[in-house]
Amino acid sequence: MPEARRLLLALAEPPERLGFRLAWSDFRRRHQALARRCHAARRARGQPARRGIPAVQDLSLGNLDLTDGQWERIAPLLPAQKPRTGRPAKDHRTTLSAMLWVARTGASWRDLPEHLGPWQTVHGRYRRWRQAGIWQQILDALGQPDPT
Repeated sequence: MPEARRLLLALAEPPERLGFRLAWSDFRRRHQALARRCHAARRARGQPARRGIPAVQDLSLGNLDLTDGQWERIAPLLPAQKPRTGRPAKDHRTTLSAMLWVARTGASWRDLPEHLGPWQTVHGRYRRWRQAGIWQQILDALGQPDPT
């Protein structure tokens, strides 16, 4: 359904972008078909899924905001906030809320609500945190119960 929506929205774009959109759609559908075949083959062999890659299913669709207790556990895991020179950086708490929104809803990065910040900023920080192992630490910290 989202792919059909993207293609319909592509009709409203300038004609020179239509070729790109069609090529991207074709690539994406082929990639999804390959992933589906590989998944089916792995399941048929009885092999477990790869570990270390956080799955969307690990995150519940409960309250999408971080509680103060959760934030206190996560804040020490994060790198220092960029100093206030040049363009002001989005604070880590808002950016983390945006990452969790995408993970919990399964939506595209581009569908991120505006109040959570630009999707490019959130996605870039997510990639850096994931490569550094910070994202897995965040998921582990969120999996712990809040001390009451």
